[in-house]
Amino acid sequence: MARGTAHIGKDSYQTTIEVSGHKLVGDEPERNGGHDAGPAPYDFVLAGLGACTAITLRMYADRKQWPMDAVDVALQLTRDDHGAMMVKRTLSFTGALDAEQKSRMAEIAEKTPVTLTLKAGMVIDTTVN
Repeated sequence: MARGTAHIGKDSYQTTIEVSGHKLVGDEPERNGGHDAGPAPYDFVLAGLGACTAITLRMYADRKQWPMDAVDVALQLTRDDHGAMMVKRTLSFTGALDAEQKSRMAEIAEKTPVTLTLKAGMVIDTTVN
């Protein structure tokens, strides 16, 4: 499974992150007291969901040998009418997919690993060294 670390010092909210050998920087926007040196935490959540959705749909189209040239996944974190957080996800396909194939791709998007994890919630076990 994935492994990661995050480190923050006294340099405002800029955080160095390493996930599976990849170095990233997270920060808060200036309006929240940061320097906007990298994505904010919820931006990373959307990035993970978007990447998982795009990769899964690419794999599915390739396996089915469907004529999908590309897929774009647009994501917006918002709140529903009751104030609960939600993600609006819009899929846009390039290629000769028919309406039935596009509909199936939307069904597959609802079953991607990160989608299912976010919908189900996750246990977080915190310890202190």
